[in-house]
Amino acid sequence: MSQEKVLADGFSFKRNENAPDFVVGRLAIKVEDAVAFMKENQKNGWVNISIKYGRSGNPYCELDNFEPSSMSKNGGDMLKNGQNMSKNDDSMLKKTTVNEVDLNDELPF
Repeated sequence: MSQEKVLADGFSFKRNENAPDFVVGRLAIKVEDAVAFMKENQKNGWVNISIKYGRSGNPYCELDNFEPSSMSKNGGDMLKNGQNMSKNDDSMLKKTTVNEVDLNDELPF
């Protein structure tokens, strides 16, 4: 079940701790290596790359080769039976009023 890690050749991600909060990091791309890597690893015209932290604490770029195995049994049955939730069906969504929300909570922006 464990797949071998494939580092993304030609991609380098670095964080700058002195950068403002809205700056996540810097991605440097060595074109020749990156193009060869992408051509070799593309699926349907796409290459997914994950940015992760190594044991050393440094970020690295890795090929994301995740593929869903199959739909879960319940999810597949719901779609087959036409029981999937329509866009207008909000009966399962929790309704929240302004009074229930703590307006002193820190906003993410």
